[in-house]
This record gives sequence, structure tokens and C-alpha cells, in this order.
Amino acid sequence: MWFSVAHGQVMLLHFFLSVVNGMSKPKSKKKNSQLIIRINDEERARFVSLCEELDTSAAREVRRFIRDFIKDQEKQSGD
Repeated sequence: MWFSVAHGQVMLLHFFLSVVNGMSKPKSKKKNSQLIIRINDEERARFVSLCEELDTSAAREVRRFIRDFIKDQEKQSGD
């Protein structure tokens, strides 16, 4: 064999390659439902614009709000 690699180095290389290939990212739950809401045109436009400025999406921020809201409510009800 023309090179020798220790087991730890192989594991480190595997980890590095998985990070580079995006394989280390935890899989999220499948998004298979919709929530339709009615909001004011101006509020929607401003919200979408702010999300774009922050390099995120409106859907991502609404999902984040929902997850945080659920977590907060569960925390309060557990007290």
C-alpha cells in the first residue's frame, strides 16, 4: 500500500466529506401541510421585504415563530 491512514483519520475524513456534501445536517420533518392566513397587503409586503433583507424567507420565519410559540406554551404549561 502506498499510504497508511489511522482509523481516526479515516473517521475525520468521513466527517469532513459528509459536512462538505451536506450530509451532516439533521433531517427535518416533512412539510406536508399548509396554513392559510389573511393579512393586510402592506404588512405582507413589508414582512417579505424584511425577510429578503435578512436573507431568509417569509415561510421560514413563520415556521420559526410557530415552533417558538409552541415551545414557549409548553414551557409555561409545564410550570
